[in-house]
Amino acid sequence: MTDMNIGNDRRAGSAAPSDGPLSGCAALVTGASSGIGAATALALAREGADLALVARRTDRLEDLAATLRKEGRSCAVLTADLQSAAQARQCVEDAVEQCGRLDVLVNNAGYVAAGTVEESDPEAWQRMIALNIEAVLHTSRQALPHLLRTASEGPRGVADLVNVSSVGGRVARPGNSVYSATKHAVGAFSEAMRQEVTARGVRVGLVEPGMTVTEMTADNRTATVARGMARESWLHPEDIARAIAFMVLQPAHAAVNEIMVRPTAQEH
Repeated sequence: MTDMNIGNDRRAGSAAPSDGPLSGCAALVTGASSGIGAATALALAREGADLALVARRTDRLEDLAATLRKEGRSCAVLTADLQSAAQARQCVEDAVEQCGRLDVLVNNAGYVAAGTVEESDPEAWQRMIALNIEAVLHTSRQALPHLLRTASEGPRGVADLVNVSSVGGRVARPGNSVYSATKHAVGAFSEAMRQEVTARGVRVGLVEPGMTVTEMTADNRTATVARGMARESWLHPEDIARAIAFMVLQPAHAAVNEIMVRPTAQEH
């Protein structure tokens, strides 16, 4: 784990240079070096949140952090490999230490390796299990005490935990079996956890993107799951970021627990 300078010489809980519904709040986004994670960080920052960014690629995180700081946000850069349970847990504590609080956790980091059960590599299965399931378990458990404290003491009266799953977590397809299994698990985990903490003010949301143009879907084998749907018709990371922001920005009495976002052209 590498902790970088938070920037702007102020804690996330202090007054922001510009107002917004998330002003004074801190959000931790995993898998923030590109794609949906980077777009989500930008979307939450534009609503007033300060950010803690987690990924393996420090240079990408620093580039994004520089952009956020130019917009007046404080930003902690945390380099971590979330395949390690210890690093997954530690990144939450580092985010709270550097930002001074935690209002929002977005579990976005993930991995996909397409292939049939007969042909796919069991090592790729393990990586999908580690990132898509185990990292979500560890970051969520580590974050809950902080989120519960924010919900009971913070000005919004709620805190948010958003897990990014996939349409593949609802609709299994050939060549996507293990990935779909991991995302089904995320859905079940999210709903059970929601029931455990919702009465205490922590909203748990599940966002399930359809085919989205990201680095993770650039591989030709992964793209075969689109069943011939033209890449030009796929979603963009900003489409998913808007759904995540929509969840987080609801008033305290309202909880949007699940959003599935497909390209208009996607049938399944």
